Amino acid sequence: MIGANNPPTDTGPFTFESDGFRYEVLRSLLEHVDYDTLWLARCRPLNEKVRRRLVVLKQVEVPEGREGRTRAIEEVQLAEHLHHPRIGHVLRLAEYQGSPYVVLEHTTGAFLATVIGSALLLERKLSPALAAFITAEVANALDYAHHCEDDRGRELHIIHRAVSPMTIRIGSNGRVKLTNFGAAFSELLGRVPTPPKVLRGNFAYAAPEIIRSISEKGRAGLLSPKGIDSRADIFSLGLVLLEIIAGNHPLDPLDTLPSDVSRRALRLVSGVKAEHSAWASIEVLADRLLRFGPEDVERIARQAPAPLKQVAHRALRSNPAERYQSAAEMRDDLRAYLRSLRQPFGVSEAAAELADILKKASALKRKAAHPVEIGVLPWPKALSVQ
Repeated sequence: MIGANNPPTDTGPFTFESDGFRYEVLRSLLEHVDYDTLWLARCRPLNEKVRRRLVVLKQVEVPEGREGRTRAIEEVQLAEHLHHPRIGHVLRLAEYQGSPYVVLEHTTGAFLATVIGSALLLERKLSPALAAFITAEVANALDYAHHCEDDRGRELHIIHRAVSPMTIRIGSNGRVKLTNFGAAFSELLGRVPTPPKVLRGNFAYAAPEIIRSISEKGRAGLLSPKGIDSRADIFSLGLVLLEIIAGNHPLDPLDTLPSDVSRRALRLVSGVKAEHSAWASIEVLADRLLRFGPEDVERIARQAPAPLKQVAHRALRSNPAERYQSAAEMRDDLRAYLRSLRQPFGVSEAAAELADILKKASALKRKAAHPVEIGVLPWPKALSVQ
């Protein structure tokens, strides 16, 4: 969300210094009310003559003051324990005019949401092999995060809480990375608890037990692990897999779901507000999640290969005990499907399919879509960066 303390990139690149680094903010990468605002910048140490590197600045979208800085510090501290090739790197914290920014690595490529949208412009969907490859890579990253320990060997019990096509990035080299642990729950010492009646994470991809737990916990500490564990992330990843297969969000088939919201859903989320907005209200999303079942998975994935359909069914069980009990189990089933293909599918094949989709979508004369990610397609217009 654009605020008074945003870098003034409308007048050209802007430079500021923070904690021993100089940042040249070039342009926005992502500006949308539903997501964290991202900026593309060059940076280098002040006292070293080294080549400037591209980084991403993530503006922490929370109320001004101490909480915003504390949240940003927590994300950086948690990232110090997350060292995995399929997880995006958090570099440090920066500050501009009193506002905190998390400094992230920059990788050329696109968010999964942009890739799905670009494919739809071409009236096509991502291949089943690419769907399985992306989901397996994210499951691998989640399995690592779910078992991550602190320096004393204590499990951090991390729950990402925001697995979605906008936190999954596909590099131009075909490498997949899970990003944005800023909304994650963990048992990191000294973390600030979520305020009562505030919903953190991406509610559009939340597991149904999160909704059911709201009233049980008196609407305090929502999306905390009391009764909720890493299997909630598995459900979220199942929704992502289904979205890749179908080309649209599984909870948005307007022709098959009732328009009215049940009294149960209204009661469960009464008085709750989300930290970030979504494409539908909390009440509507809660109602659709509670109604969502195996028949919906079967209908949406009816044209998918049987092994992928089976993975989606198991990941999206309403009862966590009936789901995959670990992200590793889900990863292994997806990799087994990939091994069964006649033609191998890995990073080079993923890179080739990504390049083909983005190249053909960029060549379209019509601009029927309005991607929130800036600089991947020719619109919205973005300055090229060398």
